[in-house]
Amino acid sequence: MVIKYTINCLLLFMALVVSSQENIYTSFTIPDNLTQNANAVIRSHDIIVSLKSSKDMSVEIKRVITVLNKMGDRNIDAYLYYNSNVKINNLNVLVFDNLGNQIKKIKKNDFKDVSAVDGGTLYSDYRLKYLEYTPIMYPYTIEFISEIETDNTAFIDSFRPLDGYYVSVENSTYTLNYSEEISIRKKEKNFEKVQLHKEEIPGKIYYKVAELPAIKREDHSPSFRNMAPQVFFASEEFNYEGVMAKADDWSSMGKWFNNYLLNGRSTVSETTKQHILELVKGVENPVEKAKIVYRFVQDNTRYISVQVGIGGMQPISAEEVDKVKYGDCKGLTNYTKALLEVVGVKSNYTRLFASSSERINVDKEFVSFSGQTNHVILNIPMQNQDDIWLECTSQKLPFGFIGDFTDDRDVMVITPEGGEIKRTKKYQTEENIQLIKGYYSVSTNGEIFVNAKVSSKGIQYGDKYELESETPRNLDVHYKKRWKYINNIRIENIEIDNDKTNIQFNETINFNASNYSKLIGDRMLITVNALNRNTYIPDRYRERALPLKIYRGFKDIDEVEIELPTGFKVESLPKPKHLENKFGDYHAEIIVKDENTIIYKRQFLVNDGDYPKEDYEAFRDFYKEVAKLDNSKIALIKI
Repeated sequence: MVIKYTINCLLLFMALVVSSQENIYTSFTIPDNLTQNANAVIRSHDIIVSLKSSKDMSVEIKRVITVLNKMGDRNIDAYLYYNSNVKINNLNVLVFDNLGNQIKKIKKNDFKDVSAVDGGTLYSDYRLKYLEYTPIMYPYTIEFISEIETDNTAFIDSFRPLDGYYVSVENSTYTLNYSEEISIRKKEKNFEKVQLHKEEIPGKIYYKVAELPAIKREDHSPSFRNMAPQVFFASEEFNYEGVMAKADDWSSMGKWFNNYLLNGRSTVSETTKQHILELVKGVENPVEKAKIVYRFVQDNTRYISVQVGIGGMQPISAEEVDKVKYGDCKGLTNYTKALLEVVGVKSNYTRLFASSSERINVDKEFVSFSGQTNHVILNIPMQNQDDIWLECTSQKLPFGFIGDFTDDRDVMVITPEGGEIKRTKKYQTEENIQLIKGYYSVSTNGEIFVNAKVSSKGIQYGDKYELESETPRNLDVHYKKRWKYINNIRIENIEIDNDKTNIQFNETINFNASNYSKLIGDRMLITVNALNRNTYIPDRYRERALPLKIYRGFKDIDEVEIELPTGFKVESLPKPKHLENKFGDYHAEIIVKDENTIIYKRQFLVNDGDYPKEDYEAFRDFYKEVAKLDNSKIALIKI
């Protein structure tokens, strides 16, 4: 009886194993190397793009993804943007449990359907369908199937087998079927370490990759998009919103864009025109005129967000923005450009990829907007000096300041003569400066009383300018977090001056804190750096896999006068310290002013740059040493 029971169990187990091997919807068949560092595994991802003509394209997607844990939920990516030019032919989802059993079916009408715009009626046609699913247990598997049809062929889906960090790929394919009358261009990037299978015959391009392990995120590494394997595609002949185009270089692309998507969209009402002319009356300098126009736009319009991928390329006419007083990045940029035309200042509509966390360049050689741009700003060309760049969506940014969202990257500038690639402003290390001029005294019971003046420029200005509009409560929280290494802080006074003319952010803060210093018998220990202590140490990696990238350098200069407690004198002081290497520079010294006063001086500079992964440990050691020196103490003894 026991033998019979054992045989039955073995047969059942073998049946389950065979069933699992035939079922890609179970998690049991995922290779071990694909679960390492993975929150989700793409079991299969098949994209078929059919470019039947320059006016007819369909995209079919079948994506099967096994989600291993809660962090993997974000990688489902079951959504579709659509409007009157994008018809959804098929959209459904199947959900499977860990054993590969179907537990739920979600049809097109069950998807959430929302506007792709955060406000306003000008974009009412643009919508988003997305899956809202709450799993009951992990792992689970999602099969997402979609098919859309469109007459817009300006954007051809790219082949990006890796979605992001912590996602592995079992199988991924891409097929582009196209009419042989159409000229297709493509560009492959970052396939050096990937086994890529490809086939190319007239009318068809096919790619396949398999067994791509997940990439673990590492601090201070290059942009994922700049490292991940991808293939871009573009058609030299395409249709956009009923307008045919042929472009094989950025110059011709820019000319087409200007003539067909911008031309005729710069008219504003006569009332606004006369008002703008009155505002600049008597002003001859074109830059001063531009400042007046920029301020007018900031004071009289608001920004509304249109989700990437749905807002199209053509801006709403300046006349419409003038009427409703709102717009997305395209509409507000075009509106600002139109007003500058009124006052005789030339400016250029500019497309780029904007992001604070990564820097993506428009490819100088590969001509396509697909995947290369997601934002619009304005360029004012200058002679004998750097061009001016304007972020037209912000009501707070100073004229000519763009910050880390759009700085230091190749962008596509559109002029009547054609398009050209330019580079936005790079904020140099010496420009990204923070100056602290401070004073603090220490009482005999260890309480500290602080007065600090902080001035910030460059990217450090960009990190702080929004504090101007914060509530007193939020400011209190912010400064306590900034000086989190000091316990029991009580903020007494905060004064903020946002100097937009000089693009300088000035802060004056008074606070006190009990038990700042440590009393041990007749001695008192005081951590000398109270106002700008570096506590950050980059994460440690036993085997660093990715290169080191420092996107932006900075420089901090501190000078703080310290009044010693009555009845104490200096017993010992830290010696002057100087660290210097390719990553940066650090100086710290203490100067005795008199028997009751010392002055602490510190400079900390970090250089931007690209470094091999082998340099990461030295970079981390540099920060560790700075943190150690910033924690240096002076010893006082009772007189």
